[in-house]
Amino acid sequence: MSSQPFTRNYTDHSNDQGFQFEFFCDKCGSGCRSEFERNSLGFAAQMIKAAGSLFGGEVARAGWGADQLKDAFRGPAWDAAFKRAIEECRPKLRQCTKCGQWVCPEVCFNHERGLCENCAPDLAEHAVAAQAQVAVEQAWEQARNADQMRGLDVQKEKLSAKATCTKCQASLSPNARFCAGCGNPVANAASGPKFCSGCGTELQAGARFCQHCGTGV
Repeated sequence: MSSQPFTRNYTDHSNDQGFQFEFFCDKCGSGCRSEFERNSLGFAAQMIKAAGSLFGGEVARAGWGADQLKDAFRGPAWDAAFKRAIEECRPKLRQCTKCGQWVCPEVCFNHERGLCENCAPDLAEHAVAAQAQVAVEQAWEQARNADQMRGLDVQKEKLSAKATCTKCQASLSPNARFCAGCGNPVANAASGPKFCSGCGTELQAGARFCQHCGTGV
């Protein structure tokens, strides 16, 4: 039997019951599957073996012989089924005359240029993609140039980082007297230096008022 040139990307789904093949686009990987073609020898062998499991003896030996016969014809039968599958699926793919790849005509073939989109990209599609990419880059640039801190004093925020409860490790709100997570008194739970809620100045130990702005502790 003569060879059948076609895409190298295919999967053989054949089994003892019959033959079926799936051929794939070399670019995007989408595939088309041939119709399942029953293997009469394989089906007959299965029936004889099933009968043998029930009746044994001569029928069982006939089942073994059917397997041998099926194996003898498996090569030519497979070749013939593969040829028919190629003839069935070839019209569903297009071959690029430049690179030789077989691609799906719906997505990966540039009909205007007569080549696959690897060799002749669709400029309209690339223009849309380029516009979207540039828009993303511009959005990043605007975000970098804009003030995203909203007046936040990084140094001050670093100094006045929220204290945590030593019992449950929950963050403590400014001026909180009890932990919102477990109810533990802040006086017993707060750790680290304290800061004025009005100006952020670090408070001296035991101070009842801020030495900088006079806000009550």
